[in-house]
Amino acid sequence: MKTIEKLNIEINLCKGCGICVAFCPKDVLEINNGKVRIKDINSCIECGQCELRCPDYAIYLGGK
Repeated sequence: MKTIEKLNIEINLCKGCGICVAFCPKDVLEINNGKVRIKDINSCIECGQCELRCPDYAIYLGGK
């Protein structure tokens, strides 16, 4: 059985670069007021591209 991870955003670390949004294959994220936010968590396939690409470590799957 697959463990479901939770997508977490440390909003204070986000600089709003949009790299995570660009690499998300399912359009889960968006930039709103200069920060990333979750637009559609139900579409998330937990690929980890957002976490891997974030230069500021502001987004991650699962625990810290």
